[in-house]
Amino acid sequence: MTITVKLRFFASLREKLGDEGVLCLPEGSTVAAARDALLARDERHADALARGRAVRAALNQTMCAESAVLADGDELAFFPPVTGG
Repeated sequence: MTITVKLRFFASLREKLGDEGVLCLPEGSTVAAARDALLARDERHADALARGRAVRAALNQTMCAESAVLADGDELAFFPPVTGG
């Protein structure tokens, strides 16, 4: 069985990837699996979401670890770390 997750990108990731999309994954997939699927999507995603880059994730508007399990209809957002001053 597969699930569909709504994607959102913010800040510099939005500039590179657009603001949203969808991703279909096997049931029981994690945030890490979603990121891996996006890395494999194309060169643009691979560059923006590379493992060496600091990228944060939020699941249904709550910060989460990459071990968080996704469910059908979830919203998964990726964004760079926020700094202020």
